[in-house]
Amino acid sequence: MTDLSNTPKPARSGGRSARRAARSSKLAVHLRPIRPGMAGGTLSPLTQAGMARIHEAVLQALEEIGLADAPESGIAYMTGAGAVLGEDGRLRFPRALVEDTIAKANRAITLHGRDPAHDMQLSGTNVHYGTAGAAVHLVDVHGREYRDSTVQDLHDAARIADQLDNIHFVQRPMVARDITDNREMDLNTVYACVAGTKKHVGTSFTDPSYVADALEMLHMVAGSEEAWRARPFVSNSNCFVVPPMKFATESCQVMEACIKGGMPILLLSAGMAGATAPSTVAGAIVQGLAECLAGLVYVNAVSPGHPAVVGTWPFGLDLRTGAMTVGSGEQALLSAGCAQMHRFYDLPGGAAGGACDSKLPDMQAGWEQMCSNVMAGLSGLNMVYEAAGMHASLLGFCHESLILGDDIIGQAQRCVRGIEVDDETVAVEQIREVCIGGPGHYLGTEQTLGRMQSDHVYPTLGDRTSPKEWAEKGKPDLIERATARKQEILSERAAARFDPVTDAAIRKRFTIHLPA
Repeated sequence: MTDLSNTPKPARSGGRSARRAARSSKLAVHLRPIRPGMAGGTLSPLTQAGMARIHEAVLQALEEIGLADAPESGIAYMTGAGAVLGEDGRLRFPRALVEDTIAKANRAITLHGRDPAHDMQLSGTNVHYGTAGAAVHLVDVHGREYRDSTVQDLHDAARIADQLDNIHFVQRPMVARDITDNREMDLNTVYACVAGTKKHVGTSFTDPSYVADALEMLHMVAGSEEAWRARPFVSNSNCFVVPPMKFATESCQVMEACIKGGMPILLLSAGMAGATAPSTVAGAIVQGLAECLAGLVYVNAVSPGHPAVVGTWPFGLDLRTGAMTVGSGEQALLSAGCAQMHRFYDLPGGAAGGACDSKLPDMQAGWEQMCSNVMAGLSGLNMVYEAAGMHASLLGFCHESLILGDDIIGQAQRCVRGIEVDDETVAVEQIREVCIGGPGHYLGTEQTLGRMQSDHVYPTLGDRTSPKEWAEKGKPDLIERATARKQEILSERAAARFDPVTDAAIRKRFTIHLPA
């Protein structure tokens, strides 16, 4: 658990009004009660015996069932590493190969931001929250309707996320449906995200031939290919498998191109429990792990030690209707169980958390988003994808919900931080001072004032006023406040936009759909 008990306290000075002003201003990073990469891992939904049983099932599935449909290049890489190609065309992975790969794989990787302040260290139980997905709609909260998402919507989402303290990375959350050419859509997706945030960006490619163009653009942004390779600030979110237990040929070719270009890989397995994965929580975890460990063999066969995130993303399914249940308790358990297995293997990993089935940012969205965000964080998931803004079982993304999700994740991170126990926090001397000859309460004491910022997370938009105060303030509406915050952010030019010379060069080389 992260020990923040010795965090420096802000000094008191200037009286009540000065202290109130200080408390309302943004805290310096070192004073914040929560921060990216805090250690979770206090929640363990699986027993030791359960994890061992899952591990054995994963090895058995890889050795006896294997995966079909690998591209010729992938077959060459993986058989060269020790996989066995059967007469049925399936690649099988001997136990020794899998265990050797796990032993040799990176225990820690850094996902860089364009700004080093946003670098993420993925190891152990360090927890980070961010966006993800491929929603095809933007949620209009005021019209209560869905419309096709655009590249401007995507750019705006990145700009908003860049200003939110509790969103630590930006994986593309929407598809730019206003761009019909796939090459232009992929390149504009990269441009829109990277020009919107200096945090780490994740993106996908629809065709392996587009990767070289994207890398050329990223070299221009970084200043050179050498600078890019030293600090790659974009990773490839790669659906390299089509569950159950099949490789996705073109995605595998994309992955090979990205590896050669120095781009980190998210090995993404997204089975649907009850449809493309077993309906049981344990079974869905087994299949997701088997697929991702096969991917880990693949990556390390192409380039030993290449940075890769084990992206086990099994999703829940309502077996009555066939609808996704990303906001369910089962989904929270799926992601938490995957996180625990990442700890078991000591491998950097990610899974989905924080998405909801609700169509709008309402009470249903709140309980669904908080449930899986808290469980994923407590389980020590390195990267919690889709943690804010995602609605309608991944079909819709909402800017206002992204902003409100920052508050939700703040409270989830406070749960991740846990309870520090030391001489100061058990507070016996403070209790003595208050109760024996003291004021009989703790309001305004040095200890309370000294720790009120280092110990407590305060919502940015959440309302904690009394009904009387709320009425006196005009009964502010949460959605309206989120919209006002969105407009405030988008009224300013994005800090992440490129310098004019670089931007002009990119626009001369590529067709960019966003206005300059």
